Amino acid sequence: MPETLPAWAFALVRDARVGHLATISGGASPQPHVIPVCFVPLDDALYIAIDEKPKSGRRLQRLRNIEATGTAALLVDHYDEDWTQLAWVLARGAAAGIDASDQRHPPALVALREKYPQYRRMALESSEMIVIGPVRWTWWRGEE
Repeated sequence: MPETLPAWAFALVRDARVGHLATISGGASPQPHVIPVCFVPLDDALYIAIDEKPKSGRRLQRLRNIEATGTAALLVDHYDEDWTQLAWVLARGAAAGIDASDQRHPPALVALREKYPQYRRMALESSEMIVIGPVRWTWWRGEE
């Protein structure tokens, strides 16, 4: 757990089933790109698998954006009609695509498969993965 992150915020990130990955395109007219993703925190980083869902055949926008800018953000939130229960955690930092040759890939894949049983049926050993090394955590909850 990152030293600056309160226990409740780390629990929200650890236990969340979905987060929202935000990237921005490079170039003269940058455009935001936000998508829901499955992820896992491990060793002060966040890992996102590129799974076997049908893709368009082109390199994914999120990967192109990360290659262009080297940054990304992941938002994890909790909504409740009782607004005192609202909470969110935002991780922003350096991001990269890693492949199976990266030493972080195998343990991250194990952790992703522990959290998401669906990944156990997918051949992800050679699939690319996104890693975000958060350099800044921001959080808020309604109880405070």
